[in-house]
Amino acid sequence: MGHAIEAEGLVKRYGSVVALDGLDLAVPEGTVTGLLGPNGAGKTTAVRVFTTLIVPDAGRATVAGLDVVRDADRLRSIIGLSGQYAAVDEDLTGFENLDMVGRLYHLGRRASRERARELLERFELTDAADRPVKGYSGGMRRRLDLAGALVAKPPLLFLDEPTTGLDLRSRLGMWDIIGELVAAGSTLLLTTQYLEEADRLANQIAVIDHGRVIASGTSDELKDQVGGERLELTVANIKDLSVAKSALAPLACGEIVVDEQTRKLTVPVSGGSEVLADALRRLDSDAVKVLEIGLRRPTLDDVFLSLTGHAAENEPANNGEAARQPTPHAEEATR
Repeated sequence: MGHAIEAEGLVKRYGSVVALDGLDLAVPEGTVTGLLGPNGAGKTTAVRVFTTLIVPDAGRATVAGLDVVRDADRLRSIIGLSGQYAAVDEDLTGFENLDMVGRLYHLGRRASRERARELLERFELTDAADRPVKGYSGGMRRRLDLAGALVAKPPLLFLDEPTTGLDLRSRLGMWDIIGELVAAGSTLLLTTQYLEEADRLANQIAVIDHGRVIASGTSDELKDQVGGERLELTVANIKDLSVAKSALAPLACGEIVVDEQTRKLTVPVSGGSEVLADALRRLDSDAVKVLEIGLRRPTLDDVFLSLTGHAAENEPANNGEAARQPTPHAEEATR
């Protein structure tokens, strides 16, 4: 299996801020690779390099065998991009938006119109097809934007945080659509802050932090790197948190995480049911009232926390990515 995307030592600076700091990445053909990291980690900057919207300061990257700098014009004709913000014309109807994209790809009048109707039906937008997009909900705009990225049936798709800002129902619906694309054989690079999203959709995951990939592998491989299990418990009284932490410290094989808001402790352990029984004895000895307790395998949250020392979500942007999103017109041209 060849690589649909290859990057070596990508660097991108904005003044004194380093957005990409030697990023290396390889995405196999016909797979979904999740680029996982917090706001400001460099995910969007990487996507903008791969889709020819910006030029790297150093390093090289190829997409479908084409150099992102030298072969930019040819590359734009075979990729699709759905960015963080829906790149749609609010004054046009849903049908007119998709028809326009088809014309930009030189599909011809008839083929463009047929493809627009086909995608509107697939994305459950038929009833709103002839309404101006300014009246669409956020979820409808996101679906229309993804439909636009599919008009020319590109073999390679870039989805930059496609479900950010959507409610749970809309997010689940988008996951189903992405799953259909994968089943049809498309190659996808998916950026996300949502660990559950990467776990569900991606064949392989690249964890990115401060502009470089710090770990990669399947979801299970990354979880195995962390190792062990997690003892989770919720105490009845907040004052018992410190007591419980001290009582369980001898059992921990890593840092104990305390959440005062939920009165919850997460303790990295090894030993299975024996360590659970030991924990209960220690807590009972110190008169800690426990509401819930159990063991579980590591999650991607644990992986990210272990690798970076901070959570994967809700970290303030550290490289100004949010302020440098591509305009709708720039994104539309890239489709």
